[in-house]
Amino acid sequence: MYKTARQRLKRLNDLQHSRLMRDSAIGVEKESLRVNPEGSIAQTPHPRALGAALTNPYITTDYSEALTEFITPPFSRIDEVLDFLRDTQAFVYQNLEDEYLWATSMPCVVAGETSIPIAEYGSSNSGMMKHVYRRGLGYRYGRVMQVIAGVHFNYSFPAEFWMVYSELEHHEGTLQDFISSSYMALIRNLQRFGWLIPYLFGASPAVCKSFLAGRPTGLQEFDADTYYQPYATSLRMGDIGYQNNKENEHGIKANYDSLQTYIDSLTCAIETPCPEYEKIGVVVDGEYRQLNANILQIENEYYSTIRPKPLVLGGNEKPTLALKRCGIGYVELRSLDVNAFDPLGINDRQLHFLEAFLLFCLLHDSPPINTDERLAIDDNELRTAHDGRDPKLKLNRGGQPVALRDWARELCEEVHGVCELLDRSARGAPYCDALRAQQAKIEDPELTPSARMLREMRERGEGFYHFARRMSEKHQHFFLNLPLSDERQAFFMEAATKSIEDQKAREAADDVSFPEYLARYFAQH
Repeated sequence: MYKTARQRLKRLNDLQHSRLMRDSAIGVEKESLRVNPEGSIAQTPHPRALGAALTNPYITTDYSEALTEFITPPFSRIDEVLDFLRDTQAFVYQNLEDEYLWATSMPCVVAGETSIPIAEYGSSNSGMMKHVYRRGLGYRYGRVMQVIAGVHFNYSFPAEFWMVYSELEHHEGTLQDFISSSYMALIRNLQRFGWLIPYLFGASPAVCKSFLAGRPTGLQEFDADTYYQPYATSLRMGDIGYQNNKENEHGIKANYDSLQTYIDSLTCAIETPCPEYEKIGVVVDGEYRQLNANILQIENEYYSTIRPKPLVLGGNEKPTLALKRCGIGYVELRSLDVNAFDPLGINDRQLHFLEAFLLFCLLHDSPPINTDERLAIDDNELRTAHDGRDPKLKLNRGGQPVALRDWARELCEEVHGVCELLDRSARGAPYCDALRAQQAKIEDPELTPSARMLREMRERGEGFYHFARRMSEKHQHFFLNLPLSDERQAFFMEAATKSIEDQKAREAADDVSFPEYLARYFAQH
């Protein structure tokens, strides 16, 4: 079953190339809700000391004005990524006054839809487009679903690796075509095996009852204020999270057979009207409710566990057109919960394992995904999210039932050789060490973050809210007592100041109305 991956790995190992993987580009995006002293979603604007969310490349907002997002630049070393993420959050904490950052993916006490302020990006056309897009998400899916926080892992392989790998694979076309087709193969395999990520790193087995706002649920009651599933790993990735139901109803799913089929499938969804969304209206009483009434407003609305990303997005260019123009530059893995047990929300062992796992997904044989396998992929993800730690849980592999634990063991055994290859370019053996930590979780599910969370809640007699608040306050103490170098302090202050100037410049440069701006954007082909 793993013959192709083993053959490719052997060819790479035979090169004895100690620096082959040293210059990967690694980045992290982490979301955290700002909350007030009572533990509810903050109603205050994005702090001005953090700069303009529209133009600050390191500190911005996601769906809500209260959903802060930290973005690291790409680094070649994982410790550099984590250092930058740590310092970014320390700088933010210096400017939060009496608020703090929520430590878990699932939100805190939610006082209804209107308690969630949609992110504001100023009066420029590009800023208004971001705001209206979010307004549309609220009308389509509800605002509560949009404040679930996550961590995204951005990764690209080194240029030298691609040159060597394309030669080993005897590729005769352009290098960029080979890179793009290889990334699409990786993406298909990540989807096939992606259930392993919520099993190992899922940290949302419970949720505040206020999140469901009285809606019927199949979840069990943990206490008066908390729902949970006994064997859940990541309810965030389950069926209470963000879903693209309209695409499913219309038979439109992203097609990952090739970069072109992916572009074509998303373009179709962006250009196909949806009767239900037409009922919402686009402009009502002079106000935009959504960017359009199509199945997708824009590409980002399509939820997926991993996305191909262009290296460069030109101006206000559509992402699909940037992918068509310059190919895939990196992938964005989106299925990570915020790690409640680490102040940063993620740690080095997670990142080392994920890098090795992505390389394995690249090397493993990756045929197109047919309809039956697509259904199995979705079902496996859902089962793992809700019942991943159940020792009796079986997943669907090639139409046959297989125990999650057996499949997970197999995958980690195959990843071991990849870790040895990566350790050649590292100090010590961080990849093999990270793999051993994950293998221990497979043998003992009680070591997983989701099990740890439920265990602490039981031992302390606390529901989800009190657990999350306790961890949030612990992390707040960590960051407020963390020294930030004068150099890093100046760096973030300068970025904040420049972002405010950049937003003003963008507002001053607009020379067309917002409707004309949107028309031009969607006319791009």
